[in-house]
Amino acid sequence: MSDQVERYQILGHKEALTRTHHYHVACKELSLILREAYNKLPKNLQSLIFQDTLSALKLLPQMWTDNAVSAAHLLVQSAEATLPKQKKNVATKEFKIAMVASKRRGKAHRMPECHIELPQDVLVDIFSLLDTRSLVSASLVSRSWNAAACNNHLWESLYATIFASDHNSSKAKNLLDGRRGEDNNSVDWREAFKRAHIDNSSKRLTTSRGYCLYCDMIVWLDGLKCGSGKCGPQPKMQSVVPKSSEQVVEYLLDGSSSMISSDSDSDLDDCFDEWYIPKLWAHPLNQYRPG
Repeated sequence: MSDQVERYQILGHKEALTRTHHYHVACKELSLILREAYNKLPKNLQSLIFQDTLSALKLLPQMWTDNAVSAAHLLVQSAEATLPKQKKNVATKEFKIAMVASKRRGKAHRMPECHIELPQDVLVDIFSLLDTRSLVSASLVSRSWNAAACNNHLWESLYATIFASDHNSSKAKNLLDGRRGEDNNSVDWREAFKRAHIDNSSKRLTTSRGYCLYCDMIVWLDGLKCGSGKCGPQPKMQSVVPKSSEQVVEYLLDGSSSMISSDSDSDLDDCFDEWYIPKLWAHPLNQYRPG
């Protein structure tokens, strides 16, 4: 097995495509691999990438988000631009079949509006698994979701996970240290997070990829933490260096040792849109869309 094939298998696209929250990111990574790396890779690895591309398109009907459809469309465009004619035709046909199946499934599963609400503690537990952009979006759904998404302990945990591990964030460490032994409800952690986010100009808060120093490999992130299952029950954010899709392709091509270094702001500027948080704080969290 060549090094590139081994590195590609480590990236875990096949498994990620079956997870709704990672599907669109995996499609975009495959799209970038097709455009930037496919013709530079050995034939056996090209075959694996083609099979994963077809798998992504076949799985589209099982996904329910606009992001999934957009990512699959981007993937088939990359396939059309890169693959030889026969494989390109197969991918295009598979995409058309998947779109028809997706529309049919959407109509078949269309359900009447339901106003059943989960308890607040259950919602808070669920929201603790979300990335920052998804959490802010969830707060706009209804009053109940807004209350859960604004939970002070939830934002305190996010603040500690993301900013306390930043070697440039002395303010974050001082704020956390200064509140030990005190009532943390005296701090509005959502506002503290907002200020820290603006101060750090952070674009890493919604990434789905990182290099885990503990696992010593590229991993998928769940709730901004290593999702490999090898870090124990509570993997720490400080053991993960966020990575862009471009850096994942670089790793695939040459196994770059830069994987373990921290990203500069200029590195993050070139990342895919899963790294970018457009107008994250444009809407106050006390506003919501009617359910």
